[in-house]
Amino acid sequence: MGRRSRNKILVPEARQGLDELKAKVAGTTNPDQAKFEIAEEIGVPLKEGYNGKLTSEEAGKVGGRLGGNMVKELVKMAQENLKNKQ
Repeated sequence: MGRRSRNKILVPEARQGLDELKAKVAGTTNPDQAKFEIAEEIGVPLKEGYNGKLTSEEAGKVGGRLGGNMVKELVKMAQENLKNKQ
């Protein structure tokens, strides 16, 4: 049984942009494959379907890497936007 994400996007219209950003930071064109790309990079044996044998640490490494890189990219974009407005 898979775990459902509790994260809700406050602006539903932003879904496509966030998916594109996720794919960009993972180095893929498909946002659904992003977590698998990150897992492969860091050596975590993530696969489609049930991953009950993953430790919390391994799962956290994948999510943390992906989310952390998305936040870094968003900060960079905001800084560039502010710089261009000046």
